[in-house]
Amino acid sequence: MFRFVLILALLGGSRANPTSDIDDILKEYPNSVVEFSEFNDGDLTVPELIEKYGYPVETHHVINSDGYILELHRIPYGKNQNSTIKRQVAYLQHGLLCSSADWVIAGPGKGLAYLLADAGYDVWLGNARGNVYSRRHVTLDPDSDAKKFWDFSWHEIGTVDVPAMIDFALEHTGQSKLFHIGHSQGTTTFYVMCSERPEYNDKIIAHFSLAPIAFMKHMTSPLLQIVSIFPGGLEAALKVIGMNEFLPNDGLLSNVSEAWCDKSILQSVCTNAIFVLCGFNKAQMNTTLLPVILKHTPAGAASKQVIHYIQEIKSGFFRQYDYGLIKNIKIYNKFSPPNYKLANIDAPIYMFNSKNDWMSAEVDVNRLYNELPNVQGKFLVTDPKWNHLDFIWGIQAPELLYNKVISLMSDL
Repeated sequence: MFRFVLILALLGGSRANPTSDIDDILKEYPNSVVEFSEFNDGDLTVPELIEKYGYPVETHHVINSDGYILELHRIPYGKNQNSTIKRQVAYLQHGLLCSSADWVIAGPGKGLAYLLADAGYDVWLGNARGNVYSRRHVTLDPDSDAKKFWDFSWHEIGTVDVPAMIDFALEHTGQSKLFHIGHSQGTTTFYVMCSERPEYNDKIIAHFSLAPIAFMKHMTSPLLQIVSIFPGGLEAALKVIGMNEFLPNDGLLSNVSEAWCDKSILQSVCTNAIFVLCGFNKAQMNTTLLPVILKHTPAGAASKQVIHYIQEIKSGFFRQYDYGLIKNIKIYNKFSPPNYKLANIDAPIYMFNSKNDWMSAEVDVNRLYNELPNVQGKFLVTDPKWNHLDFIWGIQAPELLYNKVISLMSDL
């Protein structure tokens, strides 16, 4: 049996001196010798991954009202199940810098998409504009027309993209309502959608917020903290995180990773933007999954999405994009951008948070809980070290989180 020594120092980020510290790596990670076939998952697309593990899969495309071509991935039923039974729809929306891959790369029995399909749901996986699966537009090129193509935030994803994908899934399945499950930015865009387009509340059986993000005053992500206090304002911030597409420069990531990781053997993880933003919990990370994760993420985003979150940190409000005094008056007819109308969100909501989440601080989640009118339950993950990415990749995610979500869904 051909076996491959997984050298974490080669993954993501810097590849300088790739053979150093191998003994330390193997000592720290005794399970880092893995079957080569497992490593191949990083080279497969989401539909290819789903098909590889024996599940039915479909790919659909939606052109939204802004001209972006959005790709949806569907698992219509579980393995060896009757394909003719009409099933309730479960729509899953990924977080910042991520894609539909979030829900499947952990594999059958672990990934939420597989668990939902096996539990009898018709699973739809959305991809927001700008990520690797939705990086197309009817007229704009993401590279040659970068300024126009990347001129969006999670506001547009919430008011345009997610509604378009929900409408497509409902029309395609003949259903009138669906379950919505979001992680991180996938929760933000849900709150934006239902506050700004309240008619979509009637299309939601229930929403499940995994690591909810709306208010961000107390978040502790080192990358966002650094950028939020960067001297020179918006223009300076854009220079270090990318003018259009979110591509943080090497200097920024190196500085953050040096402060966070020092001489850690996980230096490559520390220089990957998604982990610098959200944190890393070694106890919950299946090390054989790391090469797959680092091949699929970051999956792409606009710098404006990150800037919008930075504005949330500075202002303490959950509100629309701040263009500055003059442009705000032109767009909003007021000096400051309007707050999102949380009182409009009357769809049933279930919230799941944790104490060690760099992006979704407990005090901010509690504030959101108090301002939402129809929260049916708020649940704290019992692992005190559970972090932002454990909601999608944690080893114990099924036991500590997903089983509870599916149980609640079955009662509705």
